[in-house]
Amino acid sequence: MNTIKDSMGKGLKGLMTQKKKIFLISIIVLAVFLVMEAAGYFLSSRSTTHLKTDSKDVKVNTKSLNVFKARNNVLKNRLAGLSPKGTYIVVDTALNRLYLKKGDKTLKEIVISAGSGGILEDPAGNREWVFDTPRGELSVQSKTVDPVWIKPDWAFIEEGEPVPQNFKERVEEGVLGEYALSIGNGYLIHGTLYTRLLGRNVTHGCIRVGDEDLKAVYNTSTIGTKVIIF
Repeated sequence: MNTIKDSMGKGLKGLMTQKKKIFLISIIVLAVFLVMEAAGYFLSSRSTTHLKTDSKDVKVNTKSLNVFKARNNVLKNRLAGLSPKGTYIVVDTALNRLYLKKGDKTLKEIVISAGSGGILEDPAGNREWVFDTPRGELSVQSKTVDPVWIKPDWAFIEEGEPVPQNFKERVEEGVLGEYALSIGNGYLIHGTLYTRLLGRNVTHGCIRVGDEDLKAVYNTSTIGTKVIIF
């Protein structure tokens, strides 16, 4: 009888132990499942948020791009409004080039000579000349055929000669070529006897051009033609 009771007790005890094991395993499996579910939800949320953020970034970037395009169009229109109408002249004093232009089209590219940048001092000590070509937006103010050079004081001082009192001694013909275009303040676009020096910065501020090219500039330009110098 005792043996039967002992056996039954051991069986019940084993059964209880087995149920505990199954219960514990179930708890562990459930916990793992819940953890995996939580992790999946977290990753999903992160992915969704990231996608939303990317979408916002794309919208923001698209908006910024549209703003830049609009501003760029405004600037283009302003530049178009500032561009000279008809034919105009552009002078690059660094490269010694003159461009006859009409709108965006270059009609002719010409080798020239611009100002040397040299400085001449009056021996009397009260004057100084800087031989630069003026920069900025100028215009053709007059046109002359067979121009005559009225030599300024600096021309005599540079040559070591006294400045004459008689006006006739200042008149010199044949040194400015067949044509001259005044751009103001005594500066001219004119011809030259020293064609071998074209392409160099050697002038006293005027713009020297070879004979054939000068004729093209003269015939293409009118009073008021813009001259942009840089």
